[in-house]
Amino acid sequence: MEIKKTSLNKLHQDNQAKFVEFAGYEMPIQYSKGVIEEHKFTREHAGIFDVSHMGQLFVYGNENLTSDLEKIFPLDLKNLQQNCSKYSFLMNEEAGVYDDLIITKLKDGYLIILNAACKEKDFEILSTKLSKKYKMELNTDRALVAIQGPKSVDILNEIINGVKDLTFMTGNWFEFNDQNVFVTRSGYTGEDGFEVSIINDEAEEFTKSLINKGAKLIGLGARDTLRLEAGLCLYGHELDLNKTPVEANLKWAISKERLSNGGFVGSDKIMSQIKKGAKQIRVGIKPEGRLIAREKTKIFNLTETPIGEITSGTFGPSVNGPIAMGYIDKEFSKIDTKILLEVRGKKYPANICKLPFYKKSYVKGVN
Repeated sequence: MEIKKTSLNKLHQDNQAKFVEFAGYEMPIQYSKGVIEEHKFTREHAGIFDVSHMGQLFVYGNENLTSDLEKIFPLDLKNLQQNCSKYSFLMNEEAGVYDDLIITKLKDGYLIILNAACKEKDFEILSTKLSKKYKMELNTDRALVAIQGPKSVDILNEIINGVKDLTFMTGNWFEFNDQNVFVTRSGYTGEDGFEVSIINDEAEEFTKSLINKGAKLIGLGARDTLRLEAGLCLYGHELDLNKTPVEANLKWAISKERLSNGGFVGSDKIMSQIKKGAKQIRVGIKPEGRLIAREKTKIFNLTETPIGEITSGTFGPSVNGPIAMGYIDKEFSKIDTKILLEVRGKKYPANICKLPFYKKSYVKGVN
């Protein structure tokens, strides 16, 4: 199968990117300065992320579309304001997660941002569940460029005037080079930032304009360390068909009204787990010393009984130490519980800790 390239591929090459294959795309993992410097630059200044491999699904329809989507997603969409976004999940009947996503209410429908590896399957699932009643477009004509970090608002507002007035998880249509761009104040780094949906032909010029204002290209490597410090899930690691939002400690993403009334795919399992409790739950973990516990590392209690497994682990540049997330038996999930991690046949001490590891910096508003 031929590897796909985003519209910014040449720009990545020109900036000496080191590439990896990710979800069928050739994507930059890092540039010449390396992951740690890119991570720190994003936290202190503004990093640019090519996330064009992700799915941009536009669904158009009348008021019936909202009620039909509420049968699928655990959100109170009828009370969601236009141009506001929510984090949510596409689930099966057992509340296993097909994908986690961001859904934004538009004037004439919804924009749903899907994970790259899941987008084709998500499209099929949603088409079937919506009985093909609505116009659905998994857009391939638009790039998606994120700018993240404390300087991102000043830099982007110089190029697209008015984005500074957006608050976290809100968006709107703006203009760049006489073309419509959809900008949301969101991202996956724990920093203030934006995601810009722009036609492919304008993406490189737009990105160069961000670079000229002082932002720098950042690869997937630093995107992963940033999201892990922020305690954010990555599909295929913290979330998959064998895990539910309750187990993932993401009950907050389910609208309170929907928790009371149900009526969405997976609601019976969700409500049962909330009532009875889940056997395992996602937690933050800090290994003692400098040990880095990667995905699949086995977790034990102090009597060396297996109690769980690491789903993501790395060195956190902003916290200057190793961090991890994983699933463990609920009885061991209390903060400061001591556990053991098995790495290369030896067991090392670690502690359950509060998430996030690094304080999130979002510009909140009412939505």
